[in-house]
Amino acid sequence: MKKIVILLFLIGIFSTAKAQIEIGDAIPSITLKSNTNNEVDIKSFKGKYVLVDFWASWCGPCRESFPWMKKMQQQYGKDGLVIIAINVDQDKKLADKFLSEFKPEFNVLFDKDGKLAEDFKVSSMPSSYVLDREGKPRFKHKGFHLDKQSQYETELNS
Repeated sequence: MKKIVILLFLIGIFSTAKAQIEIGDAIPSITLKSNTNNEVDIKSFKGKYVLVDFWASWCGPCRESFPWMKKMQQQYGKDGLVIIAINVDQDKKLADKFLSEFKPEFNVLFDKDGKLAEDFKVSSMPSSYVLDREGKPRFKHKGFHLDKQSQYETELNS
């Protein structure tokens, strides 16, 4: 009987899963460093519509998504769109090299420990989420597909 109680206790400890963000959930308050060395909390953008994009320097489709995000920021930034590109590279030098090539005109944050990426259940690069003005995810995409750019843009404006 004592072994069963201990076993149940251990199962309870190791099976406690952290809640992860799904469409419609509130996002956590997490502060990350930006490429300008400021600390930014993504919840601070509540009231705006936000594209959160997780990326890595080694990601081929990320090289295609960055020019598109730059264009969307230029086109819709005046209407309240905020783009937050969250890098998950453990070596910031790799991210900096990527950024020097693409020169983004939007927010870039660094999540080298992968905490926020884990909360968002990121399983592929890039992974993007459109947050509504309440800060809740409305749309989620894995990868970036050139033939879906009009769909992505429609979701940004809905």
